[in-house]
Amino acid sequence: MGMYVDPGNESFRSDIESDIYIDKTEMLSILNNNIGKSRRYFAVSRARRFGKSMVAGMIKAYYSVGCDSREMFSNLRIADDPEYEKYLNRYHVLHFDMATFLNAARGDENPIDLMNDTILKDFRETYPLAVSDDIRTVPMAVEAVWKNDGRQFVIIIDEWECVIRDAKTDHKLIMDYLKYLRGFFKTEESKEFLALGYITGILPIKKFDGESAMNNFREYTMISPKQLAPYFGFSDEEVTLMCANDDIMDINEIRRWYDGYIMEYMTPDRSRKILHMYNPNSLVNAFIDGGCESYWKNTGAFGGLNDYIAMNMDGLKDCILNMLAGEECPVDTGSYQNDLTSFKSRDDVMTALIHMGYLGYNPKTGKAFIPNEEVRDVFESAIKVGEWKDIIDALRNSDSILEATWNEDGEKVANAISKSHQDYTSILRYHDENSLALAIMMTYYTARKHYVVVREIPTGKGFADIVFIPKKNSDKPAMIVELKWNKDADTAIDQIHAKNYVGKLADYGGDILLVGINYDKDKKEYSCKIDRVYYI
Repeated sequence: MGMYVDPGNESFRSDIESDIYIDKTEMLSILNNNIGKSRRYFAVSRARRFGKSMVAGMIKAYYSVGCDSREMFSNLRIADDPEYEKYLNRYHVLHFDMATFLNAARGDENPIDLMNDTILKDFRETYPLAVSDDIRTVPMAVEAVWKNDGRQFVIIIDEWECVIRDAKTDHKLIMDYLKYLRGFFKTEESKEFLALGYITGILPIKKFDGESAMNNFREYTMISPKQLAPYFGFSDEEVTLMCANDDIMDINEIRRWYDGYIMEYMTPDRSRKILHMYNPNSLVNAFIDGGCESYWKNTGAFGGLNDYIAMNMDGLKDCILNMLAGEECPVDTGSYQNDLTSFKSRDDVMTALIHMGYLGYNPKTGKAFIPNEEVRDVFESAIKVGEWKDIIDALRNSDSILEATWNEDGEKVANAISKSHQDYTSILRYHDENSLALAIMMTYYTARKHYVVVREIPTGKGFADIVFIPKKNSDKPAMIVELKWNKDADTAIDQIHAKNYVGKLADYGGDILLVGINYDKDKKEYSCKIDRVYYI
């Protein structure tokens, strides 16, 4: 048993013995069904902290001949598969994390050479008789060991595209790296020694002239996860069960903070299914810490987010502001070259943000959106340290507007909404009704600290209510905001009563502020009236 060659199962043992473990071992059945077949090449790209390394640890523990994992898997779901034992610990496994070598390379040291020399040393120590001194590369060592005993290899490369992602300007290094990988997956010899290839990272496989650099791999991505969709994170069903077994965590708060990644796939019976996925790392931290917060700020990716959104290609800034207000934005994901340097349009940047988990993607509408409160919090932080001064000022003013609403100061609220509308004219068609609702949402943006904000679908000449529901243990009043067009604020208040919008807050026993807002198109002026009622 070596460190990289035929490794042990210690990492997976620590995973299943942790405080929170969700059994995803059924994924191994999908891999088993493709062992030795033409579809044995899996390229799985997931957002950061979506459990890539944990899955890699599970795969090596299951297949590696260097350990005995029978007891470890015996009580997990894969054990119910009739062919479970056929593949258990039956293969040579080569597993390495390319980021380890990229980060360890010093000065001008080539990370490919470092990886090659380190793993080759491991091969010679593990199989000294099979791997002679004249073998110069790891693919050659894999072939030599296979020829020695006839046992095929499962090759797992974690963070495989970190060279492309982090050394993005070193074109020669990238090309040398892709050429090296072909020794594992694209030669005639590899067709013989390879039982399964599994590479995982954040970005899909790099494209050159529209073609994949390794076109024999089948890709499973945040946009198109295919049958691996149930294994990309924690499902809503799994999270609901976790909350049911916990006395502290509220499922609605968990959904607000971490839900929002939509996965579509085809089930074995050929039906289409939609799943909502949660970032497993964030969810586990929330349960262990006993509260929801943004854990993505602690990742290395946070520092780069502002660089991408600051590009403002084709009005990217406008799109992001729309999404911050709760809207979805169309995105064409087809032109993206799967790197971080070849951006040619807003669509390319947005597609990269989808793969990195900063945006969700709706496969039904082909639109992107900010998936949850955790990611929204990261966007806010990125904007505040960036160069979007007008937006920063508008967001800061939101707190004072909220205070004015609580104080029932309709004149101050009307003036603030008017200014907000002007601040966001870059994203709003000034006399478009929907733009008025977006202006309201952005004016009250920081209300999310105190409320769950629900915006309903606009109808006719007016908009259904925007409801601000106080969070648990909040001492703030509930609010219903109604927007009218070319009428008056009293009419908006009357509609709230006439349509019994207050009844939607029947379970809320505190004060309710009714906020009627009217926009006069001819005068380009806002008016606001605020009533306070107590719902019994």
